[in-house]
Parts: sequence; structure tokens; C-alpha cells
Amino acid sequence: MDRNVIICRCMEITCGDVLDAIDEGACTVAGVKKRVGSGMGICQGKYCEKLVAMIIAEKTGKPMSEILPDTKRAPVRPIEASVFLEN
Repeated sequence: MDRNVIICRCMEITCGDVLDAIDEGACTVAGVKKRVGSGMGICQGKYCEKLVAMIIAEKTGKPMSEILPDTKRAPVRPIEASVFLEN
């Protein structure tokens, strides 16, 4: 596997970065995300999450079904309470 291939386009994270995170103990998509920031760009992991999971599976020998996806959270923005009130 070429360590210079970009896995997360938004954050410009390479396959080497992901492999290093796995070597440091990351065994989930969330673990890799915490170490290198994959999935934190504008796409929120839409494109790289599966690639990261495949790299984890290949490196650790775990089946893809055992590699948990990262948790998804909606963006938080302050809004006025009146938005929730009916007119």
C-alpha cells in the first residue's frame, strides 16, 4: 500500500498517516479520527470513512463487520427559540 496516497481529501491525510495511527493503537475509525483528524473536513467522513475502515481491516486482520463506524453528529449552531414556536 502506497503511504503517500491521500485517503482524506478534505484534511489531506495520507495512507501513511492512517497506518501510523493504527501502529499507535487506533483500532476503530473514531480512534484514527482522534489521532490524525480524518473525517473532520467538510465532507464529515463521507468519502474517507470507508477507506479508513478498509485500511484498519487490512492492517489488523479484523473483518469489516467488526470495525465500528464513527459516530455521526449534526453540526451545532445557535438558533433562536422562536424557530420552534408555531405562529
